Amino acid sequence: MKASASLASHIIYEVFTTYHNRFRELSQRAATLFAHRRWVDMRRNAVTRLDLYNDFVNQAVARLKATLGDWVLEREHWQDVKTYFANLIANRPDEEIAETFYNSVTRRFFHTVGVDRTIEFVWFDPLFLPQGEEDHIVRIYPYQDDLQALMLRLLEDLPFTASLVSPQRTAARVARSIREHVWQDWQVDRFESIQVLRPLFYRGKAAYVVGRIVRGMRLMPFALSFRHGVDGIVVVATLFTEQELSILFSFSHAYFHVDTDCPSEVVGFLHTIMPLKPVAELYNALGYHKHGKSVLYRDLHRHLRQTADRFIEAPGAKGMVMAVFTLPSYEIVFKVIKDRFAYPKSATRNQVMARYKLVFHHDRVGRLMDAQEFEHLTLPRELFDPELLAELQEIASKTVLVREHDVVLTHVYTQRRVYPLNLYLKEAPPEKAKNAIIDYGNAIKELAAANIFPGDLLLKNFGVTRNRRVVFYDYDELCLLTEVNFRRIPQARSYEDEMAAEPWYSVGPNDVFPEEFRTFLWIPPELKDVFEAHHGDLFTPEFWWEMQARVQAEEDPDIYPYARERQYEGVV
Repeated sequence: MKASASLASHIIYEVFTTYHNRFRELSQRAATLFAHRRWVDMRRNAVTRLDLYNDFVNQAVARLKATLGDWVLEREHWQDVKTYFANLIANRPDEEIAETFYNSVTRRFFHTVGVDRTIEFVWFDPLFLPQGEEDHIVRIYPYQDDLQALMLRLLEDLPFTASLVSPQRTAARVARSIREHVWQDWQVDRFESIQVLRPLFYRGKAAYVVGRIVRGMRLMPFALSFRHGVDGIVVVATLFTEQELSILFSFSHAYFHVDTDCPSEVVGFLHTIMPLKPVAELYNALGYHKHGKSVLYRDLHRHLRQTADRFIEAPGAKGMVMAVFTLPSYEIVFKVIKDRFAYPKSATRNQVMARYKLVFHHDRVGRLMDAQEFEHLTLPRELFDPELLAELQEIASKTVLVREHDVVLTHVYTQRRVYPLNLYLKEAPPEKAKNAIIDYGNAIKELAAANIFPGDLLLKNFGVTRNRRVVFYDYDELCLLTEVNFRRIPQARSYEDEMAAEPWYSVGPNDVFPEEFRTFLWIPPELKDVFEAHHGDLFTPEFWWEMQARVQAEEDPDIYPYARERQYEGVV
């Protein structure tokens, strides 16, 4: 028994080690791809890394079955497996990632409802994170008298310093920006140091240095954004605020490639400059989405133990495909697929799940919300509003199982809660509503550039984040832009044709008529002129044809995760 348990733990350990080594290889490869401007390979590299976790969990399960047979199906053996595994990983800097990997293996065998403390690594104590002060993870540049010289040293320490365009001029430009923002925020012209994470952050066509400016107990976020153009690598923007960094690390962006042997130290550093950002989202941003899900679950569990709130229906229009509910004091929504979809929705459960998988694998360009997929999630029954629970049992009985003391969601997606755009436009002050409707059009265009067509462009399917970014969250009709047949409405043959209830022309399943958007988007009357002025081209098939041509030509869109005014003139 003990020998088999030891062998099982070593098999899981070996597979996990191989997995994390491969994960780091792909993260390291991003630096090479950036250095050589291989953007198509960068996208492929990202997709490969996304599938890595499940591939290696499957490998571990297959090896355990092949080596130990039915022994692995006896739950009582796994207490010893867990003990042996805990000893194997005790001194690893990625211990928390290893624990999550082990838990994933056990759940493949036992399909655990809720959690099982006897065989899984489960803890709900407050989370402790290092502050990111260790030399091996952080470079510290003391500020004495010459800020430009400091910045030049920082730039010279980068792995691509030989390819930088005009390092001296770049150092001077960044130093000037730092002085301006330090004075603006702190009304001083001195500080102690600039501290930056040693690993760089790569995503898409960009690389980032992420750090903080330190003065006593005060911290100012600091990030440099690099792009590699035909003439070399340039700094295109400098970011200084928590909001700007939060948008850069948003749940609506693809994950970064960051090479580190100790993810918790990187996350701890990031949390010092983004204290409002959930720790789970920071792990997600580094590519550790499965561990991010574990951190989210633990945080939710801690919150449920101390809240008197009840789960209620989420604000916004009722979903035709999903039943969506939330806890007012917790910024997450829970989305379960209904047993039957309201007319005219014609998708199947499997098709809806496939679209969520499409989003997971795609570049979300800051406009598609990340979703965490849970199975057998258990929530306290006493925290459900009785009317909500009755409705869930009626419309999602295949997914919602009500027991004496808890509610089991056999399959559920979670997303960050955002302000539904249709409600926001009604309730926000005029200037904010104007900005939101403009950003709504920007979101549609950026998604199109990334080969995504939302399908249903109604305002109710978009939301506004706390940083006032418009994002899309309803994926049941989402598809690739290149799958859509955009058409111009044919000219009517007669007055009777125009007045007919049914169109006088044939309509295929993938046909879309942009000219109809003016009628069907239901933009508030007071905002129609604003939207038309900025995004009237969305109502023409020519816009969509051009975007399809760009996608098919594999043009890489330049979509920046920060405001245009943050970009330096003459470098983009």
